[in-house]
Amino acid sequence: MKKLIYTIIITIPALLISCGGVPEKSKTAAKEKLEFSVAEVLEMVSKENDITRTLYTKAIVGAGKKQGLKFDEDWQKEDVEAGPLPALFLRGIANDIRKSEVPLGLYLGSDFPINKANKFEGKQGELFKQIKKDRKPQHFYDEDQKIYTAMFADVAGAGACVSCHNKHEQTTKDDWKLGDVMGATTWQYPTDSLSYDATIAVLKAYRNGTVAVYKDYLAEIAAFKSSDKPVVGEKWPSAGGKYLPSPEVFLDSVRELASAETMAVLLK
Repeated sequence: MKKLIYTIIITIPALLISCGGVPEKSKTAAKEKLEFSVAEVLEMVSKENDITRTLYTKAIVGAGKKQGLKFDEDWQKEDVEAGPLPALFLRGIANDIRKSEVPLGLYLGSDFPINKANKFEGKQGELFKQIKKDRKPQHFYDEDQKIYTAMFADVAGAGACVSCHNKHEQTTKDDWKLGDVMGATTWQYPTDSLSYDATIAVLKAYRNGTVAVYKDYLAEIAAFKSSDKPVVGEKWPSAGGKYLPSPEVFLDSVRELASAETMAVLLK
């Protein structure tokens, strides 16, 4: 299915040109004029983020722990041989996006955060109360920052998340359960609509961030001195050993899982 989708995207424009259809200049101009609302784009990248985080949390962290792999909030310290916890994986993606030219903001907050700096306050705090009730996205224009903002429920979808937060020494809530709304991801963008190219740039920035953080994790593994190094390649921890997928294999899995919904928006 994945290959079929990408084939359609690539070959249809070429077919139009070869059959005397839309001229190249007109086609390019039309693509630039094609706009998506900022709400559509933020919901699209948010869904891809949900898929990426769920895959990382369940297939890497959850399955990896069963095979003896370690994950720690201090994973980047020289004396810690471990990988990033899911929340830190997301933070790494956000930091990489911040370094890019794409003006996309990404944050993770909660009313019971482990890090006090991530506690929702003001308008976001009020909107998060509503999110906990109906789990529906909240879109608004942040007058203070002059930026379009969207908040999406961050639900505990894996046991690894629940146990980690409940046992953390700095936790302010130790009775989290699977299915609880633990927080919300907040996305921001400066304009109310985006061209096709700008939309693709947002998705690319997110995926580049995913690959960058995953590569940082593999670089940490390469530097392990006292811990067993998992084999990086085609296999996942679920194969029954200390295996990790390569960055290409990991991202391909994300694309396969996210492509249908993403393409539905792009090809509307």
